[in-house]
Formats: sequence, structure tokens, C-alpha cells
Amino acid sequence: MTRLRRFTGAQRWTHRTTAVLMGVCVLTAACLYVPQLAQLVGRRALVVTLHEWSGLALPAPVLVGLASRALRADLGLLNRFGRHDRDWLRAVLRRDPRPGSRPAGKFNAGQKLYASWLAGSTLVMLGTGLLMWFTHLTPLVWRTSATFVHDWLALTMGVVIAGHIGMALADPEARRGMRTGAVSREWAEREHSLWRP
Repeated sequence: MTRLRRFTGAQRWTHRTTAVLMGVCVLTAACLYVPQLAQLVGRRALVVTLHEWSGLALPAPVLVGLASRALRADLGLLNRFGRHDRDWLRAVLRRDPRPGSRPAGKFNAGQKLYASWLAGSTLVMLGTGLLMWFTHLTPLVWRTSATFVHDWLALTMGVVIAGHIGMALADPEARRGMRTGAVSREWAEREHSLWRP
């Protein structure tokens, strides 16, 4: 079976490190807001510290990863939405199962939307988190608004990340590509027909 290079080591490291930091943020947030988990874990001050520092470090893997030409190229691909992406979304919304009905380049439209939404949400979470952390720098109304946005966006992010994990669990070849960096030619032709490695 022919294998195609999909991700470099730097790209996989960036994804894994970001996933670990995001996982720490989500788990510590759950321990801070769900009373049963808070009682089970205890040590609230430690959980808060882990949450704050992992949130603050969240942009670091991507910033370090920008040294990789391959990661910069992929970010460029994720940032472009073409006609084939609109066709892909229409096919998904119509639940069209026909082969070739969902044309995609290296990333499909769903992956592009997810990446863009998550990047923007992470920046909003970072900003609102900083407003909540440095309480002496802002008026009470700003902190209250930041807390509201932070909490509701965190819940939404948890749901969307769970969907991302579910999609990954449903596609073993995509997971293999993220784990090893290579995917089968058959999978690439079926799922990403416009991708030219």
C-alpha cells in the first residue's frame, strides 16, 4: 500500500502539544465548575493555577511551530475557502453519499471552519481569561462581562472539541496520518481528491 506524507514532525508536535494544553484547560475548567468534580479533586488553588498557566501557554505551540515551513503552508491552506469548499459543505448538508460529491484539498471545509473557529475562540478565551486574572486592572463590569463570555464560550468549545474527537475516532486513517505523518493513497483519493502531495 502506497503511503503519502501528510504531516511533518513539527506539524504533529504542534497538534499534540496544543491538544494537551487544551485538554488541561478543559479538564481543569470542568473541575472548577462542576461541584462533584471539584469535591473529587479538591485542591482548588492548584487547579486554578494549572488552568491559568495552560491557558496562557496555549498559543505557544503554534507560535513555535511557525518556524516550520510545512506548518505555515498548511495554515495558508486552512485560511483559503474556495468553490470546492462550498460544494463540500452543500454535499454534507444534503447528506449526499455519492463518491466525489465532497471534493476537498488537503483539508476539507469542515476542518477549515473548525480550525478558524478554534483559533478565534482561543484568542477570545485568552483575552477574557486575562481580564479575569488581572482583576485590579479593569472595572467590575468588564470582569463580569469577561466571565460571562469566558464561561459560555468554554462550554461551546468543549462541545465542539468533543465533536472533533468524535470525527477523529470515526476515521482511523486520519488518526494514523496525525500519529505517523503518512496516509494511504486510497484514503487520500477518496477523502481529499483535490490534494496533490
